[in-house]
Amino acid sequence: MSSVVRPATEPGPDALSKPTPSAYYRPISSHLAITPPVSVVIPAMNEAENLPYVFKTLPDWIHEVVLVDGNSTDDTVAVARELWPDVKVVRQLGKGKGDALITGFEACSGDIIVMVDADGSADGHEIVSYVSALVSGADFAKGSRFANGGATDDMTPIRKLGNHVLCSVVNAKFGARYTDLCYGYNAFWRHCLDKIELDCTGFEVETLMNIRVVKAGLKVQEIPSHEYLRIHGASNLRAVRDGLRVLKVILSERSNRRDGRRRSRGVPFRTRQGEVS
Repeated sequence: MSSVVRPATEPGPDALSKPTPSAYYRPISSHLAITPPVSVVIPAMNEAENLPYVFKTLPDWIHEVVLVDGNSTDDTVAVARELWPDVKVVRQLGKGKGDALITGFEACSGDIIVMVDADGSADGHEIVSYVSALVSGADFAKGSRFANGGATDDMTPIRKLGNHVLCSVVNAKFGARYTDLCYGYNAFWRHCLDKIELDCTGFEVETLMNIRVVKAGLKVQEIPSHEYLRIHGASNLRAVRDGLRVLKVILSERSNRRDGRRRSRGVPFRTRQGEVS
């Protein structure tokens, strides 16, 4: 894995003595180029109508898109292949967002992995901010709707209150300094998966990741992010049900600090591989 960062217009120190292939650096902007390949994981179930909005914001410099199909009954897979011909489609064997993400992570070949929802609420143009944070030294770039510069169009007052309370509990119990807890737009170096062993299937997976990166001593940087309204369809998120599942994860992780220290020394990342097509 390489985290070389260099202005796109500036040659490397060995440029005069050793030619550098033009494909070695992946231009991100007029001022930044990187070498690590970036994989974007999109868990989706019946999101055919939303995918055009998701894909049109994805930058063309990313290495691969991994779509995890949760047994969709619409044209989700066909639309994804039309929009991004090289998309890697992984068929989810289990159920739940956590299971989908774990399956997608295992299928990634990039050094950097970005999590993006399929409902159109995330702006792919923000990926550059996440990747910049990682190549600048962070292990985990955590999206935040409540950091300075972030915003949300999609949270009810009760969900905001619940997120604030749960976030405060995590900060107090684990020594974190988060401004947002239950948000699914994140990015990280692949090596992080060896240190945080993911083992949950539902929406609480984001909270579990946020807690375990802190317990593992990884460097976290929050990225201000704007969450937009879902464009089509209805969310499977249920505030009370999923809030209780998040609380259960927090209490379980708090009571299992010894296990957290074991994970911080590195437990190999293992999961059941989905069917890739």
